[in-house]
Amino acid sequence: MFNHVIVGSNDLERSRQFYDAVLGVLGARAPVRSTAASGHVRLFYRHDGGTLGVSQPINDRPATFANGSTLAFKCDSPERVHAFHDAAVAHGGVSIEDPPGLRQDPSGAYYLAYVRDPDGNKLCAIHRVAA
Repeated sequence: MFNHVIVGSNDLERSRQFYDAVLGVLGARAPVRSTAASGHVRLFYRHDGGTLGVSQPINDRPATFANGSTLAFKCDSPERVHAFHDAAVAHGGVSIEDPPGLRQDPSGAYYLAYVRDPDGNKLCAIHRVAA
């Protein structure tokens, strides 16, 4: 359904260090650096058919997180969820909600962890447990 998602950053170098570490856990390579016609810099991480962009806001206003929004990253194991979480916390992210672990809802069982990136964007690492 989605081609790409872009989050804003107030400190692109700090975000690059964070996302290099966190997305590296999932197998993403270094980002492609792009400069928009406006002169604003963006980083594009491509992996497994999707793209995450991290961008200086093109309207020159401060980047803010979207209240109520979450970006979820699919992981292939509970261990990968933990690695994602630990890399995030080690690189300026903040662990939020419950500790990484198993959750159940009517649609199934999931192993997941929630963090906020250095700009406050809510991220989730998630592994669907086989039924």
